[in-house]
Amino acid sequence: MPKIKHIMQYKRILLKLSGESLMGENQYGIDPKRLSEYAQEIKAIVDRGIEVAIVIGGGNIFRGVAGASNGMDRVQGDYMGMLATCINGLALQSAIESAGVSTRLQTAIKMEQVAEPFIKRKAVRHLEKGRVVIFGAGTGNPYFTTDTAAVLRAIEVSADVILKGTRVDGIYSADPEKDPNATKYDTITYQSVLDKGLKIMDLTAFTLSQENNLPIIVFDMDTEGNLQKLLSGNKIGTVVSDKE
Repeated sequence: MPKIKHIMQYKRILLKLSGESLMGENQYGIDPKRLSEYAQEIKAIVDRGIEVAIVIGGGNIFRGVAGASNGMDRVQGDYMGMLATCINGLALQSAIESAGVSTRLQTAIKMEQVAEPFIKRKAVRHLEKGRVVIFGAGTGNPYFTTDTAAVLRAIEVSADVILKGTRVDGIYSADPEKDPNATKYDTITYQSVLDKGLKIMDLTAFTLSQENNLPIIVFDMDTEGNLQKLLSGNKIGTVVSDKE
C-alpha cells in the first residue's frame, strides 16, 4: 500500500455513496434496512473522532441521463436527478440522527425549509464540531455528476481522502461480475487508471481529483464493518493516488 498517508491519519473523509446502494434488495427506492446499516457504520467512525462528509447519488429514484435518452430535456432531467439526491440526503440524515449522531444537510439548490444552502465555511465548522455533513443536489449544475460533486466538495472542505463505496471490493482489470479472470488492483496510479481505460468515476471528477492530488479508495460498502476496517488500516479496496 502506498505511503500517501497512513489511513489511521485520515482526520476528515468524504464518503461517496451511490443512490442505487440505498435500494438494498429492492428494485428501486430506499431500503430502510440498508439505510440503518449505513447509519451504524457511519456512527462507528464518527465515534472514533473522524470527521465525515457525504455525497450521495440519486439513481435509485431518477437519473437525468436515462431521462434524456427517453426524449426528456437533459437539463430538466439533471435537475430532477439533483432533487432525487436531496430526497436520499434527507433519508440518510434521518437514519444517522436516529443512530445518535448530529448532522447537517447542505444543498447546492436552495430549499431553506429542509436544508442549509452550501456554504464552505459553515460546512467546515460543522465538521469541526463532529457533525456529519451531507451534501445534496450535486454541484447545482446540469451535466455534472455526483462523482464530480463529491470531488469538488472534498477539495472545498479539505478532506484527506475520498472513500467511494460500491458493491465491488475494489478496482479490477475488467468487470469481475462478467469476467472471472479479472484481477484486482490493491494500488494504482491516476495515470494507470487513464491508460487502462478503467471506469472509476467520470473523467471530469477523476481529473479534478488527480489535479488536486486527492486520493480515492474504492471499496465494498455493503459488507458490514468494511468502513471501520478500512479506517483502521486494513487493506480493503483499491487505493488510487499518484504513487504505485
